[in-house]
Amino acid sequence: MTLTAPPRLALVHAHPDDESLCTGGTIAHYASLGVHVTVVTCTLGEEGEIIPASLNELRAEAADQLGGYRVGELRSACAALRVNDHRFLGGIGRWRDSGMAGAPANKHPRAFAAGDVTEQTEQLAEVLRQVKPQVVVGYDSFGGYGHPDHIRAHEITVAAAAAVPEVLRVFHTVSSRDAVAEGVAKLRGVDGVPWRMPEPGELAVVDDDVITTRVSVEDHVPARLSALRAHATQVGVWQNDEGAACYALSNGIAQPVLGTECFVLASGPAEGAETDLFGGLNDVERSR
Repeated sequence: MTLTAPPRLALVHAHPDDESLCTGGTIAHYASLGVHVTVVTCTLGEEGEIIPASLNELRAEAADQLGGYRVGELRSACAALRVNDHRFLGGIGRWRDSGMAGAPANKHPRAFAAGDVTEQTEQLAEVLRQVKPQVVVGYDSFGGYGHPDHIRAHEITVAAAAAVPEVLRVFHTVSSRDAVAEGVAKLRGVDGVPWRMPEPGELAVVDDDVITTRVSVEDHVPARLSALRAHATQVGVWQNDEGAACYALSNGIAQPVLGTECFVLASGPAEGAETDLFGGLNDVERSR
């Protein structure tokens, strides 16, 4: 993975905690290799559902202070993952969590999903021009599970990356149907898991034949678990003495913590990318 320019990775996420839920192992893996890792978060996650009852008054319909609280959680998570560089799109607080489709928050004047897509794209392109990453990671066109902010993040990531010549590859983060099923099957045989197992179709997964890249993150599961624990308003984490681990969001559905994170190559050369986001890019840079 020795590039002529220092290897640089940028990840674009909609809300605080998405970086740890979707790509925490990958972030920690590449940071451990000396890659410069930039995480761009598009909102403060003001509409998140709060798990601890003691923090319930932070919610949007009460004191509306959850966004500021989650900034602190995000900083702790980024430290656990060894993120070099964190940015909020357009500056902290510029764009607001839109909530799920059809929620009243969709109509907030700063709602990210309803914002000016040209302005947002330029804000992200400016970050990419400054950072000059060879690899950018975002969401697929469905945003993983249909959240309006994830879909908008996908739209601006694709457009901004196309406008920055230093970007050689764009990936979408996904979860493997088979790997998740295997992880859930293992959890079913473990005592003490405090949440229910998922029913078919409850978790956002893709068929394995569309996955182009699998990054081994087994050595970085502890860092990912630390990052997930940092997002205590949104995520519960469970681990036993034998190393079995899972997490749950406010829906109380157990999700396995896996040793591999999966991606779909959206643009750029495929050769060498099977197990490494940067694989084969040396030859691409020399040919330019």
